[in-house]
Amino acid sequence: MTKDTHYTGWGRALRAKGPVARPEKLRHLAELPPTPAFGMRRSYGDAPLNSGGAMVDMSGFDRFLAFDPETGCLTVEAGARIGDVATAFVPQGWIPAVMPGTGFATVGGCIAQDVHGKNHHHVGSFGAHVTEIVLLQNGVELTATPGTALFQATVGGLGQTGVILRATLRLKRCDGNLMLVTERRARNWEEHLAFLDASEASYTVGWIDATATGPAMGRGIVEEGEIGKGLVKERKRTAKVPLDAPHFALSSPVVRAFNQAYYHRVPAHGRTIARPMADFFFPLDKIHDWNRLYGRRGFHQFQCVVPLSSARALRAMMERISTSGLASPLAVLKRMGAGRAGYLSFPMEGYTLAIDFPNRAAARDLIRTLEIETAEAGGRLYFAKDALAEGARIRTMYPELNLWQEEVARADPTGAYQTDLVRRLNLRSA
Repeated sequence: MTKDTHYTGWGRALRAKGPVARPEKLRHLAELPPTPAFGMRRSYGDAPLNSGGAMVDMSGFDRFLAFDPETGCLTVEAGARIGDVATAFVPQGWIPAVMPGTGFATVGGCIAQDVHGKNHHHVGSFGAHVTEIVLLQNGVELTATPGTALFQATVGGLGQTGVILRATLRLKRCDGNLMLVTERRARNWEEHLAFLDASEASYTVGWIDATATGPAMGRGIVEEGEIGKGLVKERKRTAKVPLDAPHFALSSPVVRAFNQAYYHRVPAHGRTIARPMADFFFPLDKIHDWNRLYGRRGFHQFQCVVPLSSARALRAMMERISTSGLASPLAVLKRMGAGRAGYLSFPMEGYTLAIDFPNRAAARDLIRTLEIETAEAGGRLYFAKDALAEGARIRTMYPELNLWQEEVARADPTGAYQTDLVRRLNLRSA
């Protein structure tokens, strides 16, 4: 079934219209001409958009196909959601090795963006735990395995080597679905980085108060998590944002007040609490359509990673953000390791900062400035979040771009799988 559709990415700032096919069976998919695909469209910008062109919705292909309880290897269709994988297999003693910040991300999307989680400093990116990918190229199924050029061009490759049909993931063992989480206040930027650097926990993430200035600039809460033994019933209570919020909902005074209260929710001496696994890994999934809090114009997220040696440059970027009066409550700081699996994979060893901004002219100008500073710091931007970057700057951030281009040219010589993001950044042009 194909229908003309208006659709967006999760940020809702960029939009597209075109025919979207929702095939029910693989043979129906194989009968379509080569067409780019999306899953749940949890990339924030234009990665899942193809304005004026056709798209394939793969979210219906979500079956679990095979599981080996000895090795933990699970074969799933590309539309399977990572949260559903966790829900099904954690009670059996297995968990996805890497989980992004939303359980609604599909396996195909996790591969196409080579996502990272709160444990990247220990285990690397999502693609490092994929043992096989099956692609559809021009109606023909092909298999990509680690170490091959096709695999490295597919992982983090934005869907440009064909439609991901299914993949085999190497899950890791776990003892239950209970998280033991230690929360500590970081009083300023220096202490925040020091906590992240010293953490030996399996999972570590920092929430940062992007409105704090002066001596408190960079303050926040560092969470360190370990999977505990035992099973608890996951709470199903969810809220829903029924309509687009008005402009003032995330005004500067409101955000500052919220951040002040959120920072002080953790005692000055810190605490350790038990939390259901989903609350730790996917905290915003409890609020359906939370992206509507930014209003009908949507929002942009800026996410960069800079090398460890550029911590001072990242501090200057944070100062620029905190004095702008533009930031939202959603800001995250993490320490990353070196693990990445594809030519265009985002991670590098260093610090990553992610922060949301309502879609306003001043915010777009700020993000463009931050992008320039990221390039100057030797860092890179995350395709899953980007909607504003320029192609020339991106090229300096991804030194293996030419290797990706060579493999993509072989896989898709006519450019049939290009999306709005790929065209905007002119990624496929030599």
